[in-house]
Amino acid sequence: MSFTGTLEMLSKAQAGGYAVGAFNVENLEMIQAVISAAEKENSPVIIQTTPGTLKYAPPEAFAGAVRALAEKAAVPVALHLDHGNSFELTERCRNAGYSSLMIDGSLLPFEENITLSGSVVRASSPLPVEAELGTVGGKEDTHSADVLYTDPGQAAEFVSRTGISSFAPAIGTAHGVYKAEPKLNLSLLDEIRSRVSVPLVLHGTSGVPDETVRECIARGICKVNYATELRITFTSAVRKALSEMPDAFDPKKYLGEGRSAVENRVAQLIGVCGSGGKA
Repeated sequence: MSFTGTLEMLSKAQAGGYAVGAFNVENLEMIQAVISAAEKENSPVIIQTTPGTLKYAPPEAFAGAVRALAEKAAVPVALHLDHGNSFELTERCRNAGYSSLMIDGSLLPFEENITLSGSVVRASSPLPVEAELGTVGGKEDTHSADVLYTDPGQAAEFVSRTGISSFAPAIGTAHGVYKAEPKLNLSLLDEIRSRVSVPLVLHGTSGVPDETVRECIARGICKVNYATELRITFTSAVRKALSEMPDAFDPKKYLGEGRSAVENRVAQLIGVCGSGGKA
């Protein structure tokens, strides 16, 4: 279909009671895997990169690769900056051709978070902008924090004053690998949903049980982020391939195994999100 933004995707998901999977990528093979899985499941999809990934390769490289593949894809594909950590990075990604942005000022005081997030919304229009209030715990790239639950009253004010297109609340998830099953505050999610009209985003989903993810979607989550799980899936498959093919020297051979593994897992996660057949 097209290389597109997230606004229409998430609006449809909100109206339809499902979520769109947002998958973090690190290389060409993971981009290929995500788009191929989305095509097989006939699902819209969001591809994401973090600031750490964009230190490894620049936004222009990811934007070029994703756009080239997305324009030939049979489903809508968006490219989103995940956890943008500065106004300057959002500008660079916008200029590179990203179709959606996140500015993460969640570690800032409330008023400073509003000022930063609002400035990105105004500068980036008409691109959709996501922002976070409260802090999703754990470690994402160089971003590390304890969980600080979102205050529902502040959430409504934050969304209204910033003009953001989607909102990431902190309800108990964390980035990285969980040491124990996470306990999400679903009543808090209900309260936030009752006060905030824009699509809601679930961060730190790798390791959250599928049934819990589905419950969050039933309560209003419209975008579900997966990062750590895909990195583990890709690396495990490449390690296995290299152990089974010790003489392999062509990267296409063993990286292709990582691509296949990620494609299979993304297809499963699209099923969890309920977006299959929604393209």
